[in-house]
Amino acid sequence: MRGVHRLAVAVLLPCCAAAAELSPELWDRPRSASAVMAQGAIRQVVAEYHARPASRLVIVHDGRQATQMQAEELRAWLVALAVDAERLSLRAESAAAGLRIEVVD
Repeated sequence: MRGVHRLAVAVLLPCCAAAAELSPELWDRPRSASAVMAQGAIRQVVAEYHARPASRLVIVHDGRQATQMQAEELRAWLVALAVDAERLSLRAESAAAGLRIEVVD
């Protein structure tokens, strides 16, 4: 029975770590590489991205100028932290609330 529970967790974790909403507090202070990677949501999604070599990262924003600039800054930080720029894109969605980062295949 114990093995069944482990299997269920192993199957569920990749789907749960594949997307995360980013905290608005990240933008309330100056950013640095350590501040960006200190965000649990970013760490989880980047780890999932590295675990899936054929995947891409997508930063989803609501299309407003302020969140588009935040998305572009986050993209620059992730590239500086060794995320392949060719596998990282931005996408505007009017229904988005703030910023979300996703791992997609």
